[in-house]
Formats: sequence, structure tokens, C-alpha cells
Amino acid sequence: MSYDAYHLWKTVPNTEEPLLSIVIPAYNEEIRIIPTVGAIASHVSSLGFPWELIVADDGSKDRTVELLQRTGFVNMRVLIAEKNGGKGCAVKRGIKAARGQFVLFSDADNSTPIEEVSKLLEHLKTGGYDVAIGSRAADGAEVAQKSFFRHLLSNGLHWIVKVFFQIGVKDTQCGFKMYTREAAVRLHSAQTIMGFSFDLEILYLAGKYGFKIIEVPVTWIDAPGSKVDTRKEVQRFLRDLLKIKSNDLKGVYANG
Repeated sequence: MSYDAYHLWKTVPNTEEPLLSIVIPAYNEEIRIIPTVGAIASHVSSLGFPWELIVADDGSKDRTVELLQRTGFVNMRVLIAEKNGGKGCAVKRGIKAARGQFVLFSDADNSTPIEEVSKLLEHLKTGGYDVAIGSRAADGAEVAQKSFFRHLLSNGLHWIVKVFFQIGVKDTQCGFKMYTREAAVRLHSAQTIMGFSFDLEILYLAGKYGFKIIEVPVTWIDAPGSKVDTRKEVQRFLRDLLKIKSNDLKGVYANG
């Protein structure tokens, strides 16, 4: 990592169009947002291309926004929401604001280390793909500290998705996805689900609209401090599956 490149990125505004925009949704992340932002800024700045960081706050009630603003990073934008709208809503706002040729959505807990970003970017730049999915289930992925319950849950949801939605992606919910600008705008403009299941809708739409998708094995660590109630999210996930199917039958996605 070049400290000079990092210092330049955080103090001198970009004059070129960003090659990459990184979007992080955040809700009450005062404990871990600064370490995550710091890790991303130090690594990506060393890669030698113009980029921007967008943190889409989701109505945090703690010091998340204050801490981000105090960093003074000139190439980071903090999008502030008056109220909590859901993770999918935050990602949609962030992607709408992105200016890069490629757009990465990454979780605030940095469970997939930012060092994995080059794997996805290379597939989009040279492989002709529109969407690159960081995957904990693809051959070659490295997963640490994932509980037995989460393994069981992932396998069950994957079976439902595969059988009823014909989505070939093994891991729809990993919070590390990259798009071309065109794909990002089209998919998230058509997005209707604002909770945690938005990933599934996006991948369903990517297949429907004919975008070329690749699933890329990544390293993933189950970071402590998750605020997700897994059992409640499973119920919402199943409900949202029905909503996606209903939307499609009603023609909601036809003009996306």
C-alpha cells in the first residue's frame, strides 16, 4: 500500500471520471464504519485508478454520520437519509449517486475483505461480464466462522431459489457485488424490494434482462456485531420471493 496514494485520494478531489464507485450501506455502524472505510481507502487507493467512495446512511441514530464527516475524505460522499428505509433502499440511493464506470456494493462489516475487489473488477473489464457476484459457495471460496445454522439456512434458501426461480447463482446474499454502470442503473432502477432480500430481486432481474453474470469465489469471515435477526429475515425473504414472482406476472419489470 502506498501511503502517498492514500493521502492524495483523501485530500485532493478527483478530476477524472472514476473507474470504480464503491457503495456501502450503513445503519448504526459507529463501531465498525471507520475501520471499514479506512481499509477500503488504503487498499483501493493503491490500485492506481480514480475511484470514489459513497456511504449511504440509512437513518442511523448513532454517530455513524458524524464520524464519517469528521474524516474529511474529499473523495467520499455521505448520503444522509431522514429515516430508515432498509438496506436495499440505501444501496439503491448509493448506486443512483455513483459516477464510476463500474460500481461495487460492499457491506459495512467488511466480511468480504476489500482485497477481493480486483477479482471482480477484472471479470467486468476483460471478461465481457455485466455483473460479478462475490460468492461464499463457488469453488475456491474461503469461509471462516460461519455457524452451522447459517450453513443450513443458506443451503435451504439456495434450493428454493434454484428450484422456483431458476437462478443459477449459488450465493445470492453475499454483500459484495459489482456491476457495469449500465447494469447497475438499469437493475436498481427496476428494484422494488428495499429490505435484505433486494439482492435476490436484482439477480432475478439480471437474468431476465439478459445481463451476463459470473459468480466469483471470495474469502468471507462472519464478522461479529451483526444486527440482523436471521429468523425474521428468513420470513421476509420467503415473503419477498412471492412478491418478486407476483411483480413479474403483473408486468412490473417489463419496462425496466
